[in-house]
Order: sequence, then structure tokens, then C-alpha cells
Amino acid sequence: MYYPDETVEEVRSRTDIVDLISSCINLKRQGANYVGLCPFHNEKTPSFSVSPAKQMYYCFGCGAGGNVFTFAMEYDNLTFPEAIQMLAARSGVALPEADENEELRKKDSIKKRVSDIQKDAGVFYYSVLKSDKDTAGYDYFKKRGLTDETIRKFGLGYSGKSGELYRYLKKKGYSDNELNKSGLFTFDERKGARDKFWNRVMFPIMDVNNRVIAFGGRVMGDALPKYLNSPETVIFDKSRNLYGLNYAKRTRRGYFILCEGYMDVIMLHQAGFECACASLGTALTGLQARLIKRYVNQVIISYDSDGAGKKASLRAIPILKDAGLSVKVLDMSPYKDPDEFIKNLGTDEYEKRIENAQNGFYFEIAVLEQNYDFSDPEQKTEFYNETARKLLVFEDELERNNYTEAVAARYNIKSEQLKRLVAKQSADIAGIPVTTRMQPKRGRDKKEDGVGQAQAMLLSWMANEPYITDRLKGYISADDFFEEPCHRLAELIFSQYENEGAIMPAKILNSFNDVNEQKAVANILNQDVPDRLGDKYEREKVLNEIVKRIRKQSIDRMTRNATKPEELQSLMIMRADLQKLHISLQDG
Repeated sequence: MYYPDETVEEVRSRTDIVDLISSCINLKRQGANYVGLCPFHNEKTPSFSVSPAKQMYYCFGCGAGGNVFTFAMEYDNLTFPEAIQMLAARSGVALPEADENEELRKKDSIKKRVSDIQKDAGVFYYSVLKSDKDTAGYDYFKKRGLTDETIRKFGLGYSGKSGELYRYLKKKGYSDNELNKSGLFTFDERKGARDKFWNRVMFPIMDVNNRVIAFGGRVMGDALPKYLNSPETVIFDKSRNLYGLNYAKRTRRGYFILCEGYMDVIMLHQAGFECACASLGTALTGLQARLIKRYVNQVIISYDSDGAGKKASLRAIPILKDAGLSVKVLDMSPYKDPDEFIKNLGTDEYEKRIENAQNGFYFEIAVLEQNYDFSDPEQKTEFYNETARKLLVFEDELERNNYTEAVAARYNIKSEQLKRLVAKQSADIAGIPVTTRMQPKRGRDKKEDGVGQAQAMLLSWMANEPYITDRLKGYISADDFFEEPCHRLAELIFSQYENEGAIMPAKILNSFNDVNEQKAVANILNQDVPDRLGDKYEREKVLNEIVKRIRKQSIDRMTRNATKPEELQSLMIMRADLQKLHISLQDG
């Protein structure tokens, strides 16, 4: 059942969240909000807050949060269409008849056809791999040490050099429009359709239900790119899937081994480590981390042991921690990847390395240590300061103190001295934590630091005081918020303010379908940042520091990806201009 956005918004706007929730639990007014015992977890002290102004709820105990739709879905165990129907009946909104929902039927039909195409393409690639006409693909996999059982388990294939996939699928009755939406072909008005994957060994990408949703292909020879992946389609979003998850989810080990590539995952599974999975050709995303959290509580990072692998590990650690996962990093030296390691030292030694994997935070500090010369007092002092800044990621005082004492012992500094450094760093105005005074106790193990805090803090501020959004024009844009769901949230806030002149948090929440995303966004939107700041002068100072921090990180990211001299020059100018940046609140 599909309902237009206009209908959904009408139902939401005509349903008062206080009336809805008070019909289910007892609420008491507390200032501008209402509080009560959370209906989603056992508690004795009320931590469940309902905001009439924002038309949202949030529990500071378990992290449940959302608008009228999410409450109805969670409280009554309803689907989204069922929640709309229930609330529409409650508020007197007439819904369109089922036969008017042609759009959803068309979407479902397209998804079904694209899904069928992926499945048939997988069968085709596998048949080419097993064919006697061209054994290049099969020979490659055998040379890498894969058994026939492993090849069959992962549905591995070969695209060949003939470009026959298009003709094969056309004979099965698929239209050019459907094939174009599959991402497997390049269409040209003059040349027609061409297979996107040519002379590559093929890795079917499956969802958690073992359905083929896309492909990755490694070229045979020296052509570029070495690895080519399917583009995103109506059934494939690379940020929401993990290679090998369909098998890893069954593990009884209690942890996942996170790898860099397809072959790493396959070789580990063949060696008996069935808990291995990998992100899909890109850096790990927050959505992928939260997907892992559904199945396990710990991740062992087994990225390549080279410089690039270490950098990737450093990027992944805070993302995994933010999802509430315990993180360790496996040392594979002197070998580069799991394949090389196991072939040379065997599975027993790899198992030992897992047992001795380094705590994620210790790994970060060990990598940081390599940047400083401890014989130089100035550099040694800076190392301790940087370490103190990193310790701020632990918001729980006991946990932070435990890590502080452990790090102090490891690096020969008195724990009290390091604690004072941590306290000094926490007083830095740019490091104001984004979480509210009532820190979530369960289900919201958020340990944001640095720019992640700044992004969430600024978005919360914009939602609470919309005029701030107007002041930010020309200084910062949605593209500067690079982590999800902050990027999507920033797009919606800027767009809503520009089009409607106001910001409605509950309406914004309708744009997030994933439950974990909804909770993360609800957490951000329910912060009361302005209430925690001082006078206008302090607020202005904090705002400028936050914007500078976000912009600097954004410029740094663009600099790392820049390839042309003129791009680098432009980015250097942007960086220099940051020192002059000043946003005034004097007329606000």
C-alpha cells in the first residue's frame, strides 16, 4: 500500500503526539515538554520525553525516538501503511482507495524484474565460468586456491569476452528499459547496448536473504579499473549492504571479521572463518556498521597491513564504535592480507592473531605514536595532548578513567597528569559534547568525537533555532556534512527552511525509513543545544568554531580527493579564508 507524501504529511500534522502517546501511557508536564515511563523498556524513573513543539518523542534511557508514525509502529507493532491507516482513522483523514496506488505497484514490478535480471545474470556468469570455451576465469580462481565447493557457494562467475549477456537476457523477455535499470549494461543511441562487465571474474553480491542484488568484477589482465562494481539500482544500495553478510550472519563466534575485498572474505570462509564480510568497494559507512550491530557486538578488523589498510582501519574504528560495537584490529604482519597470511602461516596462527587482536583505541594511539619523536620534548608533549583529545571519545567517566590509566601506564606518564590533560581538552569550546545532560543508558552507545559532534550539534541548533540556517548561507552547505545520517538531515533542513521558511522536525523524520536512522536523527533533533550555551557573545563564538571545524574537515576531504592543480589551489584558498570566517548573531 502506497500513500502520497502529501497524504502522509496531512495525517502527521493532524495527529497531536501528546494526545496519541497520553492515550497509551501516563504523561506529566515538565516545563515545555511532557515526561513519563518509557513503554519500550523497563524503568522506574521517567526518561521518556514528548515535545509538543517538535511533535516528537525521545527516551533518554533506551534511545527510542521518532514521531507519531514511529510511535504507532513500535507500540502497536504496525507496518508503516498500517500506522498511517490507524492514525488517519483517528484524525479523520480520508485515505485514497487501494486501486489508486498504481505507483507502488509499478515500483514493486520494476524491483521484481531487476531482481530477476540479477539472478539470471548470475546463472549466466556461472555457466560461462564452467564452460570449456574459455577457461580464463576458472583458471584464475583455481590458481588463487579456491575449491569447486567455494566457487559454487559464492556463485562465482566469468563474464567472458563475447558480450553475450545482453542477448541472453533479451531472449528471456526483458525489455531494454528493464535491462537499463539493472546496471549491467551501457546504452548508447548509436551503438545500442553493451555489457558493462567484459573479461572479468564475477562476484555476485547478495543481500541477507541470499538474493543477488549486484555484481563486482575483477578484470583479467592489466586493464583499468582493476575492480568494477555495479552502480546503485532500485534494489542495490552499497552503503546498506556487506559482501558475505548472508553467510556471516549465521556465525556463532559472536563477532565479525571485517575485510577489505571479495577474495579476502571468500578465502576466510574457505579456511573456516565463516564470520568474514566486507564493505562494497568503498569506505565503511555508518549504515553498514549499524547493519553489523544487528547480528554481533564485536568486530575484528582484518584490513591490509599496508599504509592504506591502516588508514582504512582508523576511519572504520570510530564508525564501528558509534554503532555500539566493540572493535579490535588484527595484526597480519609480515603478510599483507588474510589470503597471504593463511597460505603462509595457516589457520591456527590466524586464530591466534584473532585472540591477540589489539583493542581499537590502543591501535589508534599506536598509529598516532608513529608521528612523533619522543626524544623531542615538544613532540612528546603534543603526543600526550593529542592522546588526551582522543580520550574524550569515552563519555562514560568510569570507562574514560580506565582507559586513561591504561594509556598512562603504557606511555610512562602519571595517570593524574593525563587526567588533567583530558579535563583541559574537554574545556575546549569546540569540544562541547552534543549529547544531552541525560545520557542514554542502553541502546544508544554513542561515542562521537571531533567533527561528528560538531555536525550533530550544528544540525540540532539549526532545528531548534531556524534563523541560524539563514545565517549559515554562503558559509556552509549540506555537502559539508559527509557522514550519514547527518548529510541527509542537513539536506532536508536546508531545503525545508528555503522552501517553507521554517523547520519541522517531525516532518523531516518522515524522510528516514530505516529504524536505526530514525533513532539517530531523533536523537539529534531532540538536543537542546541553545539551552546549554551562555550569552549571545558565547553563542556566536561557539557557532563560528563549529562551522570552522566542519568546513576544515570538508576541505581536507576534498583535498585528499583532488587531482588537478587548480583544484588544490582553490582548496588552499578556501582553507586560508577559514581564518577570516565570521558569522554574526547580533541581529538574531
